[in-house]
Amino acid sequence: MSFEDIPGSNFIKQKLIQSIEKGKVPHAQLFLGNEGALNLPLALAYTTFLHCQNKGATDSCGACPACSKSLKFIHPDTNFVFPVGNMGGDKDEERVKSDRLKTFRNFLLQQPFGSLDDWTNFYGGEDKQVNISKDESREIIKVLSLKPFESRYKVMLIWQPEYLHPNAANGLLKILEEPPPYTLFILVSNNSEKLLATLLSRTQLIKVPMLADAELANYLVKTKNIDAAKATKIVHLAEGNLNQAFKLIDGGEDDQSSEWFFAWMGACYQHRYDKLLASSEEFHQLDKLSQRNLLHFSLSLIRETLLHMLGASVINRIQGNDLERIQKFSKLLTVKKIEHIQKMLNEASFHLERNGSAKMILFDTSIQLAKVISPPKS
Repeated sequence: MSFEDIPGSNFIKQKLIQSIEKGKVPHAQLFLGNEGALNLPLALAYTTFLHCQNKGATDSCGACPACSKSLKFIHPDTNFVFPVGNMGGDKDEERVKSDRLKTFRNFLLQQPFGSLDDWTNFYGGEDKQVNISKDESREIIKVLSLKPFESRYKVMLIWQPEYLHPNAANGLLKILEEPPPYTLFILVSNNSEKLLATLLSRTQLIKVPMLADAELANYLVKTKNIDAAKATKIVHLAEGNLNQAFKLIDGGEDDQSSEWFFAWMGACYQHRYDKLLASSEEFHQLDKLSQRNLLHFSLSLIRETLLHMLGASVINRIQGNDLERIQKFSKLLTVKKIEHIQKMLNEASFHLERNGSAKMILFDTSIQLAKVISPPKS
């Protein structure tokens, strides 16, 4: 992956390139961003630039032998460590490691902006807990004991280090503090709170923000051949998450989400349990991505309602008919009610992700929402 393949983050790209040009490359860096931030793509592009034999002012050349290998994720001086669950019953340990690495490289080629959930779905381990095993730290030390093969640097890229087994994390501390010459650690994390403090203290932090609305919209128009109006709708739903935006486009998201949300809220307000039950049955028939998107969209509209109530309409991200309906809906709510609603929707998403019954989750949530939005009169 090259820097030009990644929208936004121009300041970060420039900072990374300058560190290489000045010969001041930190031996351990942590690319930190929320889920959906482009920290993994940036780390991959940075690695490509490190190895490039004909660096440009703003990007790797993309044509030299080193770039050719890096763009296929097969450069011998780039090593990948990543969380994984059980991928099969093969008892040959070396063959298992090789197959896992091949699968991960294919994942990066096919879904360069993918998430951890996408990765587990890719290899068929969505129902299995992932981790980076304690044996991995010994493997890392073994690999890094070798000198670089072709490049000046040997790179150890650890994706999702928050899933390191505690013994593996502790085993890395010494080599992180005193790595072999020209050895670079690049950690890519979505949750620094789950990392050992001693691990954090040994890395230089690079915070990667979510994409701005304009950056995301422009990228979608350019790469997905959609018009500006459609891109604006997708951007509102994705909230800076490029991977989520791609899924929304592939899922054919349209104005039906708004109609569904306001019809749902109306049925809750009126305590129309017959309608709520029918909506729950329809929700159950949707694929999991569509179910997730509807709940995500509902949360975004609740957020917009709160902004309107707090007088922060200048930063409202929706306009037109949806904004008018938000204004009317807000008259039924208080800030405290919105806090309850947000909590319920987040809990519904949590249980849905853990394969609970979509029908039961939505119907139970609907009953609770009805009590909050329009409490029964005593």
